[in-house]
Amino acid sequence: MSKPIAVVTGGSRGIGRAIVEELSSTHHVVATYNSNRQAADEVAAATGSTVLPCQLNDGNSRQQFLRELAGRFPQIDLLVNNAGMAPRQRLDILEATTESFDELIGTNLKGPYFLTQGIARGMLERRAGRIVFVSSISSFTASVNRGDYCVAKAGLSMAVKLFAARLAADNIPVFEIQPGIIRTDMIAKVAADYDRRIAEGLLPQRRMGEGSDVAATVRAIADGKLDYCTGQVLHVDGGFHLRIL
Repeated sequence: MSKPIAVVTGGSRGIGRAIVEELSSTHHVVATYNSNRQAADEVAAATGSTVLPCQLNDGNSRQQFLRELAGRFPQIDLLVNNAGMAPRQRLDILEATTESFDELIGTNLKGPYFLTQGIARGMLERRAGRIVFVSSISSFTASVNRGDYCVAKAGLSMAVKLFAARLAADNIPVFEIQPGIIRTDMIAKVAADYDRRIAEGLLPQRRMGEGSDVAATVRAIADGKLDYCTGQVLHVDGGFHLRIL
């Protein structure tokens, strides 16, 4: 293909869709989806992307996806680990279930960890490529009613450091983007509360983030603007991470 190839997991909705739309002008994008084929087809029609199913918490599905990639594309130039899920039910940490914990660890941590392993092997053969993990402010912010989500995202932050350390000498930079409160359907039920809290000073920059804010950060990485910054954490959170007296 004349364009470089980018893989964006969870590319049919929310932040993932914004990233696919941003990258499609310069890359041929392969966007994964879990179950919403209609949303995936809409993205494909709008951007010219290829859409493929991949259930990140299922090892067989991951391997099938990797085989499909290898059979259809000569190389992967950019991997954006974006797909993730919130807990199906927010429960106090003292009431949380092992089923929810296993599901979130499988989808938000184990899945991207081993998908990256598979794609990084191909990048190593060419000693070229870029990798992005989209984590969350929840990797360092305790929310006691969704501890499983926080633990998974904290683990993802360490995965970034591990892959960055392993791949740096082979010219493959690895980055972590930590979005803050981003307006997507994942937070639709609590968006009004967040809007109120932001207006009251929760964020130094008094607005909720948009998917395009995260996509613009991916753009800088894709264009090679940050190639000497491997392992860097990029805060896309309106200043939430700042400690202010």
